[in-house]
Amino acid sequence: MKELPKILDQRWVEPRFKLRQLDLEFSNGATRTFECIPSKGTGAVVIVPLADADTVLLSIEYAAGLHRYELGLPRGRIDAGESPEEAANRELKEEIGFGAGKLTTLRSVSLAPAFMAHQTHVVVAEELFEERLPGDEPEPIDVRPWPLDELHDLLLREEFSEGRAIAALFMAREWLRRGRRWE
Repeated sequence: MKELPKILDQRWVEPRFKLRQLDLEFSNGATRTFECIPSKGTGAVVIVPLADADTVLLSIEYAAGLHRYELGLPRGRIDAGESPEEAANRELKEEIGFGAGKLTTLRSVSLAPAFMAHQTHVVVAEELFEERLPGDEPEPIDVRPWPLDELHDLLLREEFSEGRAIAALFMAREWLRRGRRWE
């Protein structure tokens, strides 16, 4: 692995959005200024709820950023003191009305690592059971089963666009194909 650049100086340039500038010196002597957004809190989770080994539960909910309804996976932030698995189980109950008897964290993914420090943990939820916690959604979320073998069709749907959900579904499918091993 390459040697990390030295941080020569750092400063906040936009406190409201927490934009930080880093003055860096690389091992070859080159210097540059980079801008990044540090992570707030302890990260987030995106959950792949498996009704069975062949079927994932997706939800349809309003996405304010695109001003449309999106088909996706349950997701949310990890609250202080929670593990990724605890946050995943809480979010499942709040967002789709299911808890999980078995939770497996596959790995974490980033959105834009050149600019953001935010990490999202991909968690597979199995052995689902009905249990609902109050959430912050303004309307009931429509839950839709989707066959994992038809991910290619899901990718063609305009209303399925979140990169974390796409990555999580492909990781979960590969994990299942490898006998629930991630090697």
